[in-house]
Amino acid sequence: MLDIEPNKLPDPPRARLLRLSEVQHRVGLGRSTIYRWMEDGKFPKPHSIGGYSVRWLESDINGWITSKTSLDATS
Repeated sequence: MLDIEPNKLPDPPRARLLRLSEVQHRVGLGRSTIYRWMEDGKFPKPHSIGGYSVRWLESDINGWITSKTSLDATS
């Protein structure tokens, strides 16, 4: 049984932010393809973290990968 103080919920899991290089490695796509697919609505868009820096949420990338693998399974 969990020992939780009354009126205190456990902390939610922290969102992990990924750089473009890690996104490329995980999905096996190049920079140009990622940005073209984002423009076409086929790939998750990054979030601005200030200035010209952007990062992708790990959960968005994992969801995209899952959606692609589930499409392969149904074919």
